[in-house]
Amino acid sequence: MNHHQLEKDIEHLEQVIARISAEDRIPLSYWRNRLARVQSADLVPSQASRIRRLNEALQALEARTK
Repeated sequence: MNHHQLEKDIEHLEQVIARISAEDRIPLSYWRNRLARVQSADLVPSQASRIRRLNEALQALEARTK
């Protein structure tokens, strides 16, 4: 994944995860998979930090659904 696409994907995930809920049409598992795909890329430290925050936010959402 190239740098520009990676940044766009992270930005998109930041926007979406801040606004979704467990009741949305798109299941949380979809966003978990998208996050995992971005997480597997070669990340610079600032990107890795952003991914950690996204992961924590998504985990909190997932915990509320259980």
